[in-house]
Amino acid sequence: MYSQTVMEHFTNPRNVGEIADADGVGQVGNPKCGDIMKIYIKVMDNVISDIKFKTFGCASAIASSSMATELVLGRTLEDAWKLTNTAVAEALDGLPPIKMHCSVLAEECIHAAINDYRRKRGLEPWADKSHDELVEEHSHHHH
Repeated sequence: MYSQTVMEHFTNPRNVGEIADADGVGQVGNPKCGDIMKIYIKVMDNVISDIKFKTFGCASAIASSSMATELVLGRTLEDAWKLTNTAVAEALDGLPPIKMHCSVLAEECIHAAINDYRRKRGLEPWADKSHDELVEEHSHHHH
């Protein structure tokens, strides 16, 4: 059911915790499945210099948060923003289809933390892809 990488990140998640003086905090939740993610970021010179997360949820939700924080640590905000849920799932060697929404939550949570940081600096929040576009992309796979 779960890849070894998922299990490994679930049993030994990276970057767990809180950052008291975080520059940006994002929280997202999926009430349907009860997963809640909170991500804290520190930003230095436009780079994510530290990142921590707290996730309440299933193994996939925790593994997705752990992997997502690993993938964006040390990246510029622009690069971190480009992290897709697909990239998170691939880095975990795949998630069961029913758990793909966990990787989407991780992507949304990082976006929320970055936009929180931008708002605190008086900057315009970046626009997220609308949910319809994401659905479109997944349903049309013909060239």
